[in-house]
Amino acid sequence: MPATPPPRGVYVPAVLFFDENEDFDVPAIKSHVLRLAKGGVTGILVQGSNGEAQHLSREERKAAIALTRETLDENGFKNTLVIAGTGAQSTRETKLFNEDAKEAGATFALVLTPSTWAKNMTTDAIIRFHREVADASPIPTMIYNFPGVTAGLDLDSDIIFTLSAHPNIVGTKLSCGNIGKIQRLTSRLKPKEFAVFSGRSDSFVHGLHAGSAGGITALVNLIPRQHVAIFRSWDEVGVYDAMEVQAKLGHADWAISKIGGVGGIKALIVKHFGYGQPYVRGPLSAVNPDSLDKHQNYEILAELIRREGEYDEDD
Repeated sequence: MPATPPPRGVYVPAVLFFDENEDFDVPAIKSHVLRLAKGGVTGILVQGSNGEAQHLSREERKAAIALTRETLDENGFKNTLVIAGTGAQSTRETKLFNEDAKEAGATFALVLTPSTWAKNMTTDAIIRFHREVADASPIPTMIYNFPGVTAGLDLDSDIIFTLSAHPNIVGTKLSCGNIGKIQRLTSRLKPKEFAVFSGRSDSFVHGLHAGSAGGITALVNLIPRQHVAIFRSWDEVGVYDAMEVQAKLGHADWAISKIGGVGGIKALIVKHFGYGQPYVRGPLSAVNPDSLDKHQNYEILAELIRREGEYDEDD
């Protein structure tokens, strides 16, 4: 019997906090997970690209999943899902990461396509990889398509549609920003069969227009409640209001890419929410929270963060 996809909603690829020695900053990680859960997210992706999965050891990856699940459970958020990023450069290691994810409390695995030998990743090789991983996985898998971190590999809608027939492959996160791809998939697959998520905030509502199951986006780290409000207003047919906020999300997504990606998100959290330190693991670069106001794009983000407090948990 086919596995069940994750429910529609707003998910967040959570950043992971470190101390000055690049060890886990556990209090900050727990504070972040709790703020996101209180913000109404449907689930938390541990070790997406914003979670610096590639910079962690196997033991650290498993520990981060377990810490997230434990934090949610201890604070009454047992229904908030945990998705684990499990992609690795070999099929064998990806299978091990999926087993670890299950043991640590994840409900789904998000699998990035290997890209060290990008030219060898033909359509047949990509399909074989994801099928073999799904065959062995103790939890349902999802396909993570992000050309920006896979040497330009961009899985087209035909590849993803072919993989959707596998009973243990239940969805995809599309960080390629291709609305046409979302619509080609959702016009052939229902969310209860295969969940298609937008991976960018600047195409969040556009993805909903195209039939997506919601979003798994980096900007949710900063303003979860506004994403949740958009999603709910969309379901309630408040299309104008949703599109008005969507325009601001588009500018904010662009702004965070200019300020510094993962490092920029952490710096903004430190500055505005009062927990954690802005440390990242090399070769990423940290952003100084005290220098944020020097960026010409900062005010766009600061305005949205200020507005976050206007959104109640029950909105």
